[in-house]
Amino acid sequence: MKKINLALVGCGYWGPNLLRHFYQHKECQLCLVCDIDPAAREYVQKRYPQVPTTADFNAVLDPSIDAVVIATDATSHYALAKDCLEAGRHVLVEKPMTMQTAHADELVAIAQRHNVRLMTGHTFEYHPAVRALKEILQKGTIGQTYYVTSQRVNYGIVRHDINALWSLAPHDISILIYLFECMPTSVSAVGYAFLQRGIEDVVFLQLNFSGNIHVHLQVSWLNPEKIRRMTFVGSQKMIVYDDLAEHKVVIYDKGLQRSNIYDSLGVVDDFIKFQKIRSAGDMTVPQLDTTEPLKLECDHFIQSIIEGRDPLTDGANGRRVIAVLEAAQKSLDLNGELTMIQSCSHESVI
Repeated sequence: MKKINLALVGCGYWGPNLLRHFYQHKECQLCLVCDIDPAAREYVQKRYPQVPTTADFNAVLDPSIDAVVIATDATSHYALAKDCLEAGRHVLVEKPMTMQTAHADELVAIAQRHNVRLMTGHTFEYHPAVRALKEILQKGTIGQTYYVTSQRVNYGIVRHDINALWSLAPHDISILIYLFECMPTSVSAVGYAFLQRGIEDVVFLQLNFSGNIHVHLQVSWLNPEKIRRMTFVGSQKMIVYDDLAEHKVVIYDKGLQRSNIYDSLGVVDDFIKFQKIRSAGDMTVPQLDTTEPLKLECDHFIQSIIEGRDPLTDGANGRRVIAVLEAAQKSLDLNGELTMIQSCSHESVI
């Protein structure tokens, strides 16, 4: 079977990770790496001397190239992806897919018109821990989900093209939509710029989902320690997903149900009764596949091309995340005003 001829555009921060996986992939041939930075091209030439490099993006559009992976600055994603799709190339573009929903819609339409695959790099939807988390939630293990807190913070890397919202929040937003299989209905966001005027270093978001589920999310590149943690609090149990921990998913047998501990006036009627109803049992640690999520993502892209099917994180998936980011940015610009997210996207995303 003929291998997929693939080109990589952008080999700065994230590109080398994609380069490694696609170079090792048995069903694709890495034919070209394109980057305008001489240092990036030198990196490739030293470590992968058999892979040609170029500063000319037009070389990527050569008819011999079947697929293009785009890992450049976020503000360039739309234009580069558009050129590749219009040339009939399959495209994997890093998050965020675009900076506007209108541009996302355009890319989806072009991909459909040319019958090529458009995929966005929402890596965590391929993460074994996140997939296990979804299975746990779907089984109703934690009962009613009350609320979710999430932190994605670290010390650097400080971006100059986009703020912390657009740089970091796509991961958590894509995870939440994947887990709940629906869009949030509204969002409010506040943020603060300390290092660069007009580019927020820290952003706090409140996302509201149907079923009275509320999510509080913090993203920042100005934090003394790196944290990648989501906590799901339910009526029967609670879950902590910590991507940096040895045990990435831990289920706590702790729960509390309002209807059982309050009298008709909404007052705790008996402290002893409260103590009995409160659940504080064992912790459970599910066994997880240890395959690197990015490898699974890269494999999925190649298989979607071979099998001629839309990937899990297709253009429509990317568009949903952009819609939330766009609404969050609007709220951010309005000092935290509650902003509705496009109603046409509130439907199930199963």
